[in-house]
Amino acid sequence: MKADMTPFELRQQTRNGEFTGNTSGFAQGFVQGNLAIMPKEWANEFLQFCQLNPKPCPIIGMSSQPGEFMLPDLGRDLDIRSDIPKYRVYENGEMTQEVDDVKAFWRDDLVTFVLGCSFSFEEALIADGLEVRNIAEGVNVPMYRTNIECRSAGRFSGTTVVSMRPMKAADAIRAVQICTRFPSVHGAPLHLGDPSLIGINDINTPDFGDAVTIKEGELPVFWACGVTPQVAIEQAKPPFCITHSPGHMLVTDLPNSRLAIL
Repeated sequence: MKADMTPFELRQQTRNGEFTGNTSGFAQGFVQGNLAIMPKEWANEFLQFCQLNPKPCPIIGMSSQPGEFMLPDLGRDLDIRSDIPKYRVYENGEMTQEVDDVKAFWRDDLVTFVLGCSFSFEEALIADGLEVRNIAEGVNVPMYRTNIECRSAGRFSGTTVVSMRPMKAADAIRAVQICTRFPSVHGAPLHLGDPSLIGINDINTPDFGDAVTIKEGELPVFWACGVTPQVAIEQAKPPFCITHSPGHMLVTDLPNSRLAIL
C-alpha cells in the first residue's frame, strides 16, 4: 500500500497529522527531497555550498523568493511548512525542537532549498533485483558522520554525512552502475568497505536513522547523504534554520525517471 500511495495523498496525510513516519519505500516512482530553510542573508552562501558539494547537496528545487512556502514546481498544493512528516528547528547551530509542522515558525525572509535524496534511487536498485536492507527490515536508513571534508563556502563548512546499505560485492558493483545514472540524488557511492577509513568507528551505531543487519559476506556501501547540510548548519551557526528530520523527506510529484541519465 505505501508504495502505491501517490505523493499528493502522502502529503495530505502528512499535513493532516495522519502520517509522521520515515518515507523510505513510500510513493515509489517519485523524487524525495531533503530540506534546508534559512534567512535570505544566509541563502547565497548556502547555495554556493551546495554548488561546491553536489554529491551530498544536489539541489532539485528552491523557493523563487523569500517567504514563499508553496512550491508548485515540485508538487500540487505543496506547502513546505506542513507536508514533511517531521522537521528540525535550529537556533545558532543547535537543534532546539523536532515538530510535525513549522507554520508557527514561518517568516517572510525564509528561503527554501530542496535537495535530492537517496530514497529516490532505492527504487532503481530494487527494480534491478537488489535488496535494500532498510526497506526489507522496515526501518530508516542508517546515516553516519564521516571525516570526508566538504568544500567551504562563506560561513558554511563541515564533513559529509553518508547513508549505508549493505550488499554483496557483486551487488555493490551493480549498485555503482545503477546510481551513476542518478547524479541529482547523490549518484554513485562514495565508499565501499572498511568504515574506519572514512571516520566511522562503530557501524552498528549510526548517528542518524536506524542500524540494519549486515550479513556475512556483505560490504557496507556508503552514499553521500542530504543530512550533510545539518552538519554545515551546526558549524555555521545561523540564528535560525529549519531542516527535515533525517529519513522524513519531502515526497514530490517529480518522477524519478526525470532525474536519470540514460
